[in-house]
Amino acid sequence: MTSTVVQSSVTYPLPKSTLETRRSTIVPVHDDRRPLTTGNLDLRDISPEGDLAEGAPQQSLYYASPRAWLYCGDATDVLTTLNTASVDCIVTSPPYYGQRDYGVAGQLGLEDHPQEYINKLIAVFRQARRVLKPTGSLWVNLGDTYWSGKGRPHGKDAKQKARRFTRPQDKAGERPLCQPKQLLLIPHRFAIAMQDEGWIVRNDNVWRKPRPTPDPVRDRSAASHEYVFHFVTQRKYYYDYSAVSVPSTGQAKRQAPSSVWDIPTVPSQKEHTAVFPPDLALLPVRATCPPDGVFLDPFCGSGTALTAALCQGQGRQVIGIDISAQALVEAQEHVVVAQRPDERRS
Repeated sequence: MTSTVVQSSVTYPLPKSTLETRRSTIVPVHDDRRPLTTGNLDLRDISPEGDLAEGAPQQSLYYASPRAWLYCGDATDVLTTLNTASVDCIVTSPPYYGQRDYGVAGQLGLEDHPQEYINKLIAVFRQARRVLKPTGSLWVNLGDTYWSGKGRPHGKDAKQKARRFTRPQDKAGERPLCQPKQLLLIPHRFAIAMQDEGWIVRNDNVWRKPRPTPDPVRDRSAASHEYVFHFVTQRKYYYDYSAVSVPSTGQAKRQAPSSVWDIPTVPSQKEHTAVFPPDLALLPVRATCPPDGVFLDPFCGSGTALTAALCQGQGRQVIGIDISAQALVEAQEHVVVAQRPDERRS
């Protein structure tokens, strides 16, 4: 995967009904924005009767522009407000199990048992499947973790300062799964649960980190990879082979990209503490989000995947959802910057 970006001058507007209904919740952005007019993306913020859809978040729209929407709230709740079959591609990295405490009520990742965490993820992606077009793709990056059972941490964490809290896997757990030194295999359990829901697993791509965070262990191999699962809902789906194929070493001129992605982690100045590299989203965007398509990240954090999709140009629109308003402050900043080259040329 390369980091080449392509810019486009195509823009798409936000529906007037959405803007007017949620105007009080939109955070002001750059002043050179053109007036918004009725566009072709129909978000189901309003029911057919003209009222907010039953159960829809009343104050969820955080930011809106001609090509980007950011929603603050629980992913499952916000997804219920979006139209069925309205999104072309979903790329996301949910909070990993027991790795971060974001200090937000309702956050994922701090459930007492790994199965509770997986069950909540499945509930989110059940709604995500509804909004995904039949020809669409879902890509999910998930890392794994070990059950510790050591109790409350003391002093500095050797791996990550953001982990200075009692993680669920630090407590005594239900055996046989939750016992000390057990690799929980959460990505695999999640993927199998998704299969049970009817999803088709096309790949369990391996993200290999050439320069991983040091793993101070002496009785196993150091962890240096994560998974990026590619899910679809039917046999035939949109996939732009020409956009992601690589030179072939055989008789054919081109071949499919490898399922092992060598992508280094990158230093980040973002406040959001769990940032994956932008290059991780490039192959999914190029392969499965068509030009003029709609891209969604239901756990957008500081907007890395959204920004990667926007920077590929070709008129793509993006929708981001996060439960943390603090993360969306950063996401808005990066999404605004990613849109500026197109706006200046228009």
